[in-house]
Amino acid sequence: MLRRSLLSLLLVAVSLGSGPLWAGHAAAQSTGLPLPRFVSLASDEINVRTGPGQMHPIRWVFTRRGVPVQIVEEAQDWRRIVDHEGDTGWIHASLLSSRRTVLVTDDTRPLRRTPRHDSRIVAMVEPLVVGNLLNCERNWCLIEVDGRRGWLERGQFYGALEAEMGG
Repeated sequence: MLRRSLLSLLLVAVSLGSGPLWAGHAAAQSTGLPLPRFVSLASDEINVRTGPGQMHPIRWVFTRRGVPVQIVEEAQDWRRIVDHEGDTGWIHASLLSSRRTVLVTDDTRPLRRTPRHDSRIVAMVEPLVVGNLLNCERNWCLIEVDGRRGWLERGQFYGALEAEMGG
């Protein structure tokens, strides 16, 4: 009787958890790193898929190394990302780099010598320029673009969480 009850309980548990294979294993296969978090593209050509696996159709293809993306979910060796336009898809983890970058958004932006509005401008950076993220303080982040270092204000780039900027 006990064996039959345990078998029935096991069958119910299996049938309740019969979603996609990866759904039940996301936590077990997780890197343990915080979500969401930013990373960058490690290759010049990366397929973004509709689901976590090569059997899923390609939604679009990134064609530029270094672009920042935000990881919002993990499923074994796959990462669900959000790009600077808010589009989501899945990328194999081997195609992502932990190198932190930012993407300048909307307009040409002043790269300033210090994190202040009245600070000297060291360069003007065009929209969609990618820079290396070096440090964040309050509402500003220090970035490097083509060998020039300077500060960009929050809201002028994609690639850092609010919590990283000292709120």
